[in-house]
Amino acid sequence: MIEKRRIAVTGIGMVTPVGNTASETWSALLAGKSGAAPTRSFDASGFSTTFSAEVKDFDAESAVPSRKLLKYASRSHRFALAAAAEALADAGIAPTGVDSHRWGLAVGAGMLSVGYEDLTVVRDYAAPDGEFNADGLVRPDFPGNPVNFCRWQSNAGQGLLTKQFGIRGYASSVHTACASGGQAIGTALKVMRRGQCDYMLAGGFDSMINPTGISGFCLLGALSTDNDNPTGASRPFDATRNGFVLGEGAGFLVLEDWDKATARGATIYAELAGDGNSLSCYRITDSPPDGNGPIQAIEQALGDAGITAAEIDYVNAHGTSTQMNDRSECAALKAVFAGRIDEVRVSSTKSSMGHLIAAAGAVEAAVCCLAIRHSLAPMNANYENPDPDCDVNLITGAPQPMRIRAALSNSLGFGGSNSSLVFRHPEEVRS
Repeated sequence: MIEKRRIAVTGIGMVTPVGNTASETWSALLAGKSGAAPTRSFDASGFSTTFSAEVKDFDAESAVPSRKLLKYASRSHRFALAAAAEALADAGIAPTGVDSHRWGLAVGAGMLSVGYEDLTVVRDYAAPDGEFNADGLVRPDFPGNPVNFCRWQSNAGQGLLTKQFGIRGYASSVHTACASGGQAIGTALKVMRRGQCDYMLAGGFDSMINPTGISGFCLLGALSTDNDNPTGASRPFDATRNGFVLGEGAGFLVLEDWDKATARGATIYAELAGDGNSLSCYRITDSPPDGNGPIQAIEQALGDAGITAAEIDYVNAHGTSTQMNDRSECAALKAVFAGRIDEVRVSSTKSSMGHLIAAAGAVEAAVCCLAIRHSLAPMNANYENPDPDCDVNLITGAPQPMRIRAALSNSLGFGGSNSSLVFRHPEEVRS
């Protein structure tokens, strides 16, 4: 049997609703701080949900010094550029003219980068009287901007990142809704194992906190409507949960060939050991009640990592705070871990950050790496009312000090896309 190439996580970067760096985010998660508040980026008073988990006090110019690059960058792209720069700085390594072709990029990209101002311009010119007329979009005075069109493309962020950091090897942009960030990291793992790259920048970014994004999720009935209590609205696995809190942000990991990382004395947060993904084929917005689909992704990730369910100590759950999906994920966890389910500690950090959609899997993967590094698992905030269908061993009230041999990160997306990743403690001896 050919031994799989080992992949080290040597750099972490994050921009989230609870912190503009990885360290700020980690501290906030340990404190159970909520990033939810009344929406500030546009007037959301007409929607059934008037709050969200926005990134706060983010200075793009300080994080991304290239003004030319910022010209082409949407809000989510700016988060991505900042988080990626932090990850590379944390790893203490970056592409050079000598090895740039051995660097790769895999990103989970969001669906919408359309700013409110762009929508307003289209409305004013194409539907000034309430009736849509496309002729307004070709008026000589229409302030159209081809740069805006370029910003809206799903691979625009990928292009900006490769340009900024000089990556000249493999590049891929994944869009599988809420599973995007996790599947991008899984893609990077496979690329490195087959020898195409020695280093990968992998992660995800998204921002759907705009009129289009909010209205869509409101129409689906997916968002919590606890407008009088935003900070307590995201309560995964709680019996009273009534929808997720929409968030935004970015998370990136620097992945490195294990031998190269150890040779240069790099800090290794964890080993990226396993990847699994599946398609539930049940409903656009829901996972199946019996956990079918997520079960396959989890089992694939364990098999890919070469470990059994008995070696997982912590699960960073998808845990959106919706009735159906929390129930489905718990069914999957109970099916996989069976008689050992009470020994596995579980939390959803969406309880603090909200749901970052395409960025969620990447940010939560980074959280798993930090949990392993610090022997400390973050809590499932806002949990008060047990749900008999979600009777897993949740971490509540405070972070849980524990040595984590291996952690599982789940991302279960709209449309049925499921991603599971396994991270191992760097000192764990392979069997």
